[in-house]
Amino acid sequence: MAFSLTNNNDMQQSRDSNSIDIIEKTTKVVGDITSKADFRIDGNVEGTITTTGKVVVGENGVVSGKITCSNSDIAGLIKGSLDVSGILSLKSSARVEGDVVAGKLAVESGANVDANISMKGAKKMKALTSDEKQTPTEKTA
Repeated sequence: MAFSLTNNNDMQQSRDSNSIDIIEKTTKVVGDITSKADFRIDGNVEGTITTTGKVVVGENGVVSGKITCSNSDIAGLIKGSLDVSGILSLKSSARVEGDVVAGKLAVESGANVDANISMKGAKKMKALTSDEKQTPTEKTA
């Protein structure tokens, strides 16, 4: 069977307007993925996913490796690390094992999270010992 591409420009414009890459549930990808598009993962990915877009992992989706993206909705299984510059939303069916760094985090009831979680831009806090605590003194003029 032969295929003919008569207007490659129109096809590229159509692709740019949709910009969603889908890895369906019967697909397994082993390796690193770099893209500017959004991703929906319903299959199995072993490796690193780096995108400036959004990553959605469906209930059947499994990612073993690292995800770096702007925003993410997770309903499936993540084994590895997540680095989300914006909002990370963990749905009730989500299972996360590893390390998580996010700008903002939303977790639905029922999500299973066994991870070290860090918030971007958060100030580090530490407990003060009794020697370090100082009581304010009143000054009068």
